[in-house]
Amino acid sequence: MSEAQSSRLKVECYAGYRSDEEPRRFFLGQREVTIDTILDRWLAPDYRYFKVRGSDGGTYILRHDLSEDHWEMTMYDSGQHDETRLSN
Repeated sequence: MSEAQSSRLKVECYAGYRSDEEPRRFFLGQREVTIDTILDRWLAPDYRYFKVRGSDGGTYILRHDLSEDHWEMTMYDSGQHDETRLSN
């Protein structure tokens, strides 16, 4: 995904025994979204992915690039349209 297509964001994480273990909240510009629930997580060789439900009711997939140490939002679903909802 090119830089123009991705959404960089600031993510605050719970620092467990492996440092930045899981996201707790993120900022889209000035807007803060607290993570209510981690719905799923998976690993790839160079990335960690988290599917989360935000305090705004939206569902997000956040990707942490381990080699560059930055986060991107790769998917967003507002959860307001039943026909496009990604999860309950």
